[in-house]
Amino acid sequence: MQRRFIDYAVISLKGLAMGAADVVPGVSGGTIAFISGIYEELITALNNINLSLLRTLKKEGVQAAWSQLNGNFLLALFIGIGISVLSLAKGLEWVLKHHPILIWSFFFGLVLASVLFIGKQIKQWNLGIIISLTLGAFVAYYITIIPSLASSNSSHLFLFFAGALAVCAMILPGISGAFILVLLGAYQPVLEAVNNKDIKSILIIGFGAVIGLLSFSKLLKWLFKNYHNLTLAILTGFILGSLNKIWPWKKVLSYRTNSKGEQVPFLEESISPFSLDGDNQILFALGLMIFGFITIFILEKLGSKTQ
Repeated sequence: MQRRFIDYAVISLKGLAMGAADVVPGVSGGTIAFISGIYEELITALNNINLSLLRTLKKEGVQAAWSQLNGNFLLALFIGIGISVLSLAKGLEWVLKHHPILIWSFFFGLVLASVLFIGKQIKQWNLGIIISLTLGAFVAYYITIIPSLASSNSSHLFLFFAGALAVCAMILPGISGAFILVLLGAYQPVLEAVNNKDIKSILIIGFGAVIGLLSFSKLLKWLFKNYHNLTLAILTGFILGSLNKIWPWKKVLSYRTNSKGEQVPFLEESISPFSLDGDNQILFALGLMIFGFITIFILEKLGSKTQ
């Protein structure tokens, strides 16, 4: 695929959006990749990292191996993701703490539109597709109501496995890698490592992520090749079921103490905005939902121009 510099700049922008999504517990970078038209190319490129690539490197040199890898695409994408995670982590942490209804409203609109976008790519509907979509939605919904671990763990082995599991979720549309970190009790240690520039911890998390990414991408590639419609149905269900997690209006059932000694929500349930104690910010929230919904179609147009 012949691309110009502007095409790679657009791919980096999509990486920025993926990175921003993955920092937030509840939104998947895989969803952004899918709706922006680069999901299957990403999975294919990741699958190119294998023994065949090493043989090409040995026999034909760096340039041939880089071409086989689709290295320009991966480099542009991961530059965007890296910049986003490192620059937005602190800002998103502040927004989530001080304006949770507004940020969740934007992401709710974004993810809701992505359900329609991905679902319309299913070419043939039958009973098996409907059952798969329903099961995917049920599994994702169940994940959203599982209580997270009350205590966090910052051991290196734990961070390695947390990185591996989170990145598997990261490339699944609808399943948030950051949310998996929350469930494991690893979200706070990972966010602190990024914010404090703890290089050792970041490298351990990153190594776990690389191992998880290379392993899980092979399964996804096989599923898309052999069960394309079925895979799309399950992914659509995942996204649909995950909407419960990012519903903006929540009632806190219990709290926990985080690593900074602060009381933060532990168990929550979705409620009507009109049942919320305090300002439900309904007008601003609806406006941001609409803006998030429209954003999907902007990303779709950008995706169609670079495919």
